Amino acid sequence: MPLIIETTCDAPVEKIWKAITDKNEMKHWYFDLADFKAEIGFEFQFYGGPAPERQYLHLCKVTEAVAGKKLTYSWRYDGYPGNSFVTFELFDEGARTRLKLTHAGLETFPKDNPDFDAANFAEGWKDIIGRSLKEYIEQTQ
Repeated sequence: MPLIIETTCDAPVEKIWKAITDKNEMKHWYFDLADFKAEIGFEFQFYGGPAPERQYLHLCKVTEAVAGKKLTYSWRYDGYPGNSFVTFELFDEGARTRLKLTHAGLETFPKDNPDFDAANFAEGWKDIIGRSLKEYIEQTQ
């Protein structure tokens, strides 16, 4: 079952879209990526994990990009089986924007590694989307 996290930000769609697709903005609330383009086929990678001594190389590839509306990329880990997909969807609500994040395919990751437990993804995304992104967007008005 996909993990779904939603939040509403006091900002227009264009501002949220820029925050989720511009590597210079992404580093303030997400990960510091070497490069990122919201273009189908664009591949990127980054390290992240629950602790400094437990970092995983994330391998990602953009699979869908509809400017101002939807961004999807694959999300897997180097050296581990499984592949998932992260989708950001933006909904214009006037001066506000509702962001819906869906992370599908978590069940494909190894069950014997607690770092890949769905509850950890839920906590991580709640913090990234519900706190970090929202604070970044609303502080930079």
